[in-house]
Amino acid sequence: MSMKALVYTGPGTVELLDRPKPTIRDPTDAVVRLLHASICGTDLHILKGDVPSAQPGLVLGHEGVGIVDQVGSAVLGLQVGDRVLISCMTSCGACRFCARGIVAHCETGGWILGNRIDGTQAEFVRIPHAALSLHPLPESIPPRAAVAMSDSFPTGYECGVLSAGVQLGGSVVIVGAGPVGMAALLTARLHSPSLIVVVDLDETRLAMAHRLGAHATVNSAAPDASQKLLDLTQGQGFDSVIEAVGIPATFALCQELVAVGGAIANVGVHGTKVDLHLEKLWDRNISIHMSLVNATTTARLLRLVESGTLDIGSLVTHNFPCAQAVTAYDIFQAASAHQALKVAIDFA
Repeated sequence: MSMKALVYTGPGTVELLDRPKPTIRDPTDAVVRLLHASICGTDLHILKGDVPSAQPGLVLGHEGVGIVDQVGSAVLGLQVGDRVLISCMTSCGACRFCARGIVAHCETGGWILGNRIDGTQAEFVRIPHAALSLHPLPESIPPRAAVAMSDSFPTGYECGVLSAGVQLGGSVVIVGAGPVGMAALLTARLHSPSLIVVVDLDETRLAMAHRLGAHATVNSAAPDASQKLLDLTQGQGFDSVIEAVGIPATFALCQELVAVGGAIANVGVHGTKVDLHLEKLWDRNISIHMSLVNATTTARLLRLVESGTLDIGSLVTHNFPCAQAVTAYDIFQAASAHQALKVAIDFA
């Protein structure tokens, strides 16, 4: 049986092709029939050649919601027909890294979907270590909106909010108002900081950040952007600085904005080297944290969505049927021109 799949065919190129439907390989596998997948900024890094482990011929994608189609003999807690959220990180639960909670470096998992094995942007996907890598999706959560829970929300929360030490009454600046930056904004609010500022070049995204709860926004194209940001803290800088873009200029800005005793959390995927200004930072008692998401908070975040505490309905702004999946990539690559935030691909 064949299926439609979005395949990385070479630098800068993705095509909708026929591929064989995946089957169970190991007893711990499951096969999921996709309802919705979504495109991540990391997929664009693959197209640019920033991720050498992802080779042409790969089915892209590590985010999605679907229905369990097949279950391996060793998979507990899942049945055919269950509606599930696919985690961006695959976890065996037993290796030395999983035992330490560093699922991103699982010896037989981690970020493998759409990187080292075929991913979620297809009608079906094989999920290794399914019992720990799939989450039951409550009926009350809309499945298309839930694709943002595969990666964007756990990444924004774990790599951004938690790593930056966002605290009650503190000050936060988020540099980058893409899906992960917006997820960081929404989850930072759970910790009740007194000031959240969002920085971006796109006025449409800045307006959305304001609607989602940012106390202030600043366009980084302004000649005095750094000064405007520092003025918001009376020149003290921000306690928590979250870099959610992944280019040298934004990491440099974050170093300018961090307060004495503050923290910089790098979330963006960097394809080129950046400068670290230790000559300015060495005596400021700051910390710099960088990581891949472990997605160990996904179940808790889903409970917050189910209770109405966390609203995830704003991130998916565009959706396309599977037949128009290449167009979906074109829209996402020109997100600013189309006022797109997160783009979903519908398979059902």
